[in-house]
Amino acid sequence: MKADLILFNGKIHSFNAETPNVTAVAIKDGKFIAVGSDSNVMEFASEETKIIDLQNKRVVPGINDSHIHLIRGGLNYNLELRWDGVPSLADALRMLKEQVDRTPNPQWVRVVGGWSEFQFAERRMPTLEEINAIAPDTPVFILHLYDRAIMNRAALRAVGYNKNTPAPPGGQIERDSKGEPTGLIIATPNAMILYSTLAKGPTLSYEHQINSTRHFMKELNRFGITSVIDAGGGFQNFPDDYKVVNELNEKKQLTVRIAYNLFTQKPKHEFEDFEDWIDTVKLYQGDDMYRHNGAGEMLVFSAADFEDFLQPRPDLPENMEAELEKVVRLLVENRWPFRLHATYNESITRFLNVFEKINQEIPFNGLPWIFDHAETIDERNIERVKNLGGGIAVQSRMAYQGEYFTDRYGAKAAENTPPIKKMLEMEVPVGGGSDATRVSSYNPWVSMYWMTVGKTVGGLQLYNESRLSRETALELYTRGSAWFSQEQAKKGDIRTGMFADLVVLDSDYFTIADEDIKKIEADLTIVDGKIMYANGDFSSFSPPHIPILPDWSPTNIYNGYPSKSNLQSAIEKNSKADAKPSLTSQIHSCSGSCDVHAHSHNIARMSNVPVNNYNAFWGALGCSCFAF
Repeated sequence: MKADLILFNGKIHSFNAETPNVTAVAIKDGKFIAVGSDSNVMEFASEETKIIDLQNKRVVPGINDSHIHLIRGGLNYNLELRWDGVPSLADALRMLKEQVDRTPNPQWVRVVGGWSEFQFAERRMPTLEEINAIAPDTPVFILHLYDRAIMNRAALRAVGYNKNTPAPPGGQIERDSKGEPTGLIIATPNAMILYSTLAKGPTLSYEHQINSTRHFMKELNRFGITSVIDAGGGFQNFPDDYKVVNELNEKKQLTVRIAYNLFTQKPKHEFEDFEDWIDTVKLYQGDDMYRHNGAGEMLVFSAADFEDFLQPRPDLPENMEAELEKVVRLLVENRWPFRLHATYNESITRFLNVFEKINQEIPFNGLPWIFDHAETIDERNIERVKNLGGGIAVQSRMAYQGEYFTDRYGAKAAENTPPIKKMLEMEVPVGGGSDATRVSSYNPWVSMYWMTVGKTVGGLQLYNESRLSRETALELYTRGSAWFSQEQAKKGDIRTGMFADLVVLDSDYFTIADEDIKKIEADLTIVDGKIMYANGDFSSFSPPHIPILPDWSPTNIYNGYPSKSNLQSAIEKNSKADAKPSLTSQIHSCSGSCDVHAHSHNIARMSNVPVNNYNAFWGALGCSCFAF
């Protein structure tokens, strides 16, 4: 047997103890056919084999996010201005101003999750005054985690909010002294007010949704993501909102493997949703690139314990157990795997009471099921999860909300939130993930930084004794996550017979400094034996560029998570487009000096100069620097 592709001269990390010094792999028909030394693997070469020198770079198994909202995120990616990883509020507001100037009526400018005010040098949120000054006429919607959204006056007009608009249960519309909405909407703690308001905005055309989803997958490939489990989501309707990924799969244009769970859409009609899907959707239907994966993460709305750590823990209603039991009983009877959003230990205790009751009558007997999040689960409940054969999917939400959690519950409680080490010690399956895009960023290396270094994106040291090793964190994001789609025999490692999914990193995850972990990107991402993304020394292998639609999309300028390369690209694109304000107001690269004032940006960011008053001296220059 001869290989389609051979990669050699690499530092290849496999979890297989029998092959500790792997330097090469051979791939044929989307699977590894040989894993070992250069000399052994080269025996599988022929004249038709493509051979790539890895230049002694670190190679790891393809990254698998066990809880992300790719399908919903893909439909909207080209609409959204991402603040993920932006170093200062001044930079973020300049990006916002530039996008406001580009966005045509009646479209909105949306910043939807993936950031925290603690990542900014100024360590604060934008104000309503700043947003209204930047965008007097274009609707702006800025979502912050699960706790609040900021809307300018134009957005309030667009959605029709006025003094007579009632807030839904668990939500608040902040009002001024005259009773008029200010533009701040708050989850107290029910986040549905945030999502229902966002859903009022214009959407992309179907053609542009196809394009948007392809670019979101390319962005995930950029960080080495080769597989995900899509956890459904509010206002993500099956089957209508799945047409895009269905079509991309049929055309062989998916660049990320997707296993999807079905998330109920109708409060008080959850049983009917799942009853209908069980009748019409075959369990695990699809193929190795796109397949069904069961029910959840929302099973019944009464079981939603919203994790807004700015608010007290919610008490779930008394009718929750009866509603949850009805749905879970249906799923277990039909052998459908399920997953359930579960933040707090108090909620988890009640959920497990329901599961154990059902198990006595209809044994789970190996049926895979999952708790998502589980930030405050205790040892007793971890043991109960294990006894019922469940797994726990953890996400990096504490990297973005750790400061809020610590303020409310204390540093001691935060040290084991979530208690990943205890889960692993008790041999419960654990998968790594992000919960992107509306809370955390999709960047998996920020998640692995959080798990191994123990810090939030704002630099707060959450964990000391509970930090994970780098190998363990990587294993959660590869082998660990494969369990959550019951594909652990197919993927998650680099070994003969498994799917040929791997990533060549631009720096060595195992040896670089702690702070550099969150800066890792892929130089080469391979899915199903095919090159889906290539950069740096491997740029010549890059697939053909796909134009970004529409042309005013934020993705066309900022291209997702910031890096040195796309910051420079943003400057060049704005220069060609003669965008206003001038280049001095583009994203700072955090290196070198200001083009106007010739001094350090980092010092300037810590100043109190009123840069956001665009009618004043510093704001008019579009620079947060001070010269005197």
